[in-house]
Amino acid sequence: MNLTSKKCVPCEGGTPPFGEEKIKEYLPELKTQWSVVNGKKLRQDFIFKNFASAVAFVNRVAEIAETEGHHPDILIHGWNKVQINLSTHAIGGLSENDFILAAKIEKLLAKTNPALISAG
Repeated sequence: MNLTSKKCVPCEGGTPPFGEEKIKEYLPELKTQWSVVNGKKLRQDFIFKNFASAVAFVNRVAEIAETEGHHPDILIHGWNKVQINLSTHAIGGLSENDFILAAKIEKLLAKTNPALISAG
């Protein structure tokens, strides 16, 4: 399955979130270490060389999220740390959209790698 070639689709209430089996199926498709939090969200922390690089990364993630119509919770803490949390709020858990967006964020990381100190 090539998640980066897929598009996020709107989820409606009543659609069940991914269970443990589906999460285990999709998680190996991601190349970096996303944590699954309470079976309801994907989380990853990123550390950049400086504040400007962290903000530039957040802005690029925001562009991808707008294009996909699927928006993560993004936290900038400290001067160079970014935390991204992905969850499909309409269904109260994880959907394919979260894994698609995570894969597209990973693809973006390949382009910003010189500014990235650590991910995971």
